[in-house]
Amino acid sequence: MLPASPAWSRLGEHLRETQIIGSIQSTLYWDQNTRMPSGGAAWRGEQLSLLATQLHARQSSTQYADLVQAAREEWNQQSENDDRGPRGRNLDLLEEDLRRQQSLDPALVAALATAKASGYNQWQQARSASDFSQFAPALQRLIQLRQEQARQLAEPRSCWETLAQPFEPGLSLKRLQEVFAPLREALPDLVAATASGPRSRTASWDLPETAQQQLCDALLNSWGRDPSITCVARSPHPFSITLGPADYRITTRVVQGQPLSCFLATAHEWGHSLYEQGLPDQSHQWFAWPLGQATSMAVHESQSLFWENRVARSRPFAEQWWRQFAAMGAPLDGAEDLWRALNPLAPGLNRVEADELSYGLHILIRTDLEIALLEQGLDVADLPAEWNRRYGELLGVTPANDAEGCLQDVHWSEGLFGYFPSYLLGHLISAQLCQAMASEIGALEDHVANGDITPLLGWLRQHVHPVGRALNSEDLVRQVTGRPLDSTAFLQHVRGKVQALQPA
Repeated sequence: MLPASPAWSRLGEHLRETQIIGSIQSTLYWDQNTRMPSGGAAWRGEQLSLLATQLHARQSSTQYADLVQAAREEWNQQSENDDRGPRGRNLDLLEEDLRRQQSLDPALVAALATAKASGYNQWQQARSASDFSQFAPALQRLIQLRQEQARQLAEPRSCWETLAQPFEPGLSLKRLQEVFAPLREALPDLVAATASGPRSRTASWDLPETAQQQLCDALLNSWGRDPSITCVARSPHPFSITLGPADYRITTRVVQGQPLSCFLATAHEWGHSLYEQGLPDQSHQWFAWPLGQATSMAVHESQSLFWENRVARSRPFAEQWWRQFAAMGAPLDGAEDLWRALNPLAPGLNRVEADELSYGLHILIRTDLEIALLEQGLDVADLPAEWNRRYGELLGVTPANDAEGCLQDVHWSEGLFGYFPSYLLGHLISAQLCQAMASEIGALEDHVANGDITPLLGWLRQHVHPVGRALNSEDLVRQVTGRPLDSTAFLQHVRGKVQALQPA
């Protein structure tokens, strides 16, 4: 990168201050999800609305636009030929975001922040009561505001595509359907085949919360957690968040009757955090610039799913850990018992608790429903029935109540339309990256069997984490694996696991 210059430095300082304000906003979100009493929701909504308005003003102001323009002019004078370089890519991304911010009415930004805070609180109450009607007005409001946001952005994309851009830059519905088409065809038959057997989705045993917490702590310690820069808490829905260059936080939850839920959620969220910790040079400077941010949410999910599914659900991992589970009270006679408990391969109602095979159908249902809500006129009041119908058809299970059904996920309560496909794209990316990793460092299972994840993390640190936003997700996959993203590697993996888990 070129040495610092006056316009570039002024722009960097503005971005750094903006990032500090954004991190305050994220800290309030963390508190809202972990410790804030429900009675604080209205005031928190006002806090978040004020911060959102201030952030939007900074990111759309004439002063900021002048800083970006000056940095562009300065860079144009210093650069040679057509070499974009990191600075050019940063400017491209900043100019794109500036255009979007300037397109939005500040009143809409404030209204969205208030609606998200209110929506989250109403979702919690509705889920607790298992009554969708308590959440329906908030969801309707969020849909209307997001539709207005898409109209104001006026991009050459559909409403849903426009809202998906912050999560998966460059994604189109055409490309999404192209990538998902083989999964729509293959997954229902594979799920139906496994559902015909005697397998149970849930374990016949449970563990005390203290035992689950000790196992989670042991997992994080074995995977290199540094307590001085990380924090773990409980929340209704597990998530990972970065609040600063040396402040990484994850949450998990204990589910009664699901003794492995907390453990696997911890593995998943720690995968997200490891990715954040490995992004380019997490100094204050890089924390403010676009290239220091995650490539996309699909790549983010590929990292969490790698640690959850390819490591923590593997047979060698069970061989390493079954004695620790047994010592905590799990009725296990050997590694095979733990491995099969970690891989039920049986359809259920809950996405977070789903196995690798049925997980994709959970995402396809949500993706299709939010497109229908935003673009195809699906009435909010009809969402529970439509959700239940699709679950019956694709997974052969039907929710007994709204909490088991359309109220189980937090995303729509925060207006995060366009996010869900990232989970399934993450599965595909993870599988394709695993094949490339194995071709370079040998079978992943061998490293796990040795109890040494260093080569796995090292490969990701070299090939995936430092890319940041220098590339979009599909270009990253092509660069690392040598071929375009598709479902081949993922389907090979799940078919192999189905075969391996068949009764002897």
